[in-house]
Amino acid sequence: MSEPAGRGILLVEDEAVIAFALEDMLGELGYWVVGPAFRLEEALLMAEAETFDAAILDVNLNDQRSYAVADELNRRGIPFLFATGYAEEGVQWDGREVDVLAKPYRCDQIAAALKRLLA
Repeated sequence: MSEPAGRGILLVEDEAVIAFALEDMLGELGYWVVGPAFRLEEALLMAEAETFDAAILDVNLNDQRSYAVADELNRRGIPFLFATGYAEEGVQWDGREVDVLAKPYRCDQIAAALKRLLA
């Protein structure tokens, strides 16, 4: 089965309402979605095994941090950004510098962030 046109985005978000709204926004922007992954274990499996072009990671997943997913994406050379309700200073990942998208966000902010990420 062939993948839809556009680029694939791994979506990691533990709040279903936010995940499905973001999935809709990504579809409107021409992306196809891997996931969404609602739990850290699920996100790690997808990050290790699935094919996609970039990822949007919620930092806090049911009181666990998504940093292990970020580490795997960094290892694979897949660009990603963190989406969080925390200020940018609340991201404590020890990897390279990465964009942080503050919640709540709009579709135009997602579009601009992914354009930068995939440039």
